[in-house]
Amino acid sequence: MSSAGSSRVTMAEVARRCGVSPMTVSYCYNQPDRVAPDTLRRVREVAAELGYRGPDPTARSLRRRHNGAIGVVLGEHLAYAFEDPQARRFLAGVAEVCRERGIGLNLIPTTGEDEDVDRVRSASVDGYIVWTTVDSDPVLPVVTGLHKPVAVHGGPAVPGARLVGIDNRAAARELAARTFGGAHRPTVLSFPFGRDRRSRLETGPDPDHVAFPVTRARLLGVYDHCRKAGLDTCRLPVAVVARNDRDDAAAMADVLLDACDTDAVLAMSDQLAFAVLDSARRRGLHVPNDVAVSGWDDGPDARREGLTTIAQSLLDQGRACALIALGDRGPSGPAAWTASVRASTR
Repeated sequence: MSSAGSSRVTMAEVARRCGVSPMTVSYCYNQPDRVAPDTLRRVREVAAELGYRGPDPTARSLRRRHNGAIGVVLGEHLAYAFEDPQARRFLAGVAEVCRERGIGLNLIPTTGEDEDVDRVRSASVDGYIVWTTVDSDPVLPVVTGLHKPVAVHGGPAVPGARLVGIDNRAAARELAARTFGGAHRPTVLSFPFGRDRRSRLETGPDPDHVAFPVTRARLLGVYDHCRKAGLDTCRLPVAVVARNDRDDAAAMADVLLDACDTDAVLAMSDQLAFAVLDSARRRGLHVPNDVAVSGWDDGPDARREGLTTIAQSLLDQGRACALIALGDRGPSGPAAWTASVRASTR
């Protein structure tokens, strides 16, 4: 007879000691309402005496083919989930569904290293959510080849996965029309183009060379408006930031206001737009008369700053992704967005 502190006690040992079947012991842990109270009490007492801790959760998951968790592939270092305002709102939506369904949430950071694929493949989850990533991310064929439900937020669109997000190109086209009206030197403050995350200033960059589909779609939307308005996209300054961070974006905001002498900046997030507003204030520039500024996401501070921005619910998109990863149908079609026009544009 095994005792507490020795090798793991089995369900069969508890059943023999109690004089019941292993199935009865299983019911005591998984469906206790099916067991007589006296039997339930006896099994629990013997289990405590022997040091039996209950059914092996790994073995139970294998039998049921159910892990009780969603995996979120971030494509970033783990701290990003807590630092980036967009990621926090999105993950809050995922967490809401997890709470409602009584399941866990597994954050899986990937940074382009060789071990990313193994880390993602070995995750004990029932479905995957992939935060927006580059077209060539090797994780994508892995998650779509595991025969589990997959949701991709923002892009890219790949076979075997459901895409969740807004029509970024249409939204950017609308935002550019709101931001560049009456401007003579329009500019863009952009998300990173690729995983190298190199800050730089480019003039008329080719969208086909942008690896992140969300960034590419927003740049294409800006170009759509420029062509319609008779603006030369080949001469459009685009400042690229390394991260979606207000402080990190300050240097590139300064470049746009100084080197480019811009009078209109379309920023690809509210955080980037706030960096432009900070830079304009330091220079004593009036917004929007001297420089018009717009952002994206309509976060909590956008209204206080009077920022024209694209409003979308990342929380709702997080919920949609979680439902898809759990095998539910989820919403159909692109997510909703609106242009919130405020005092930061002309």
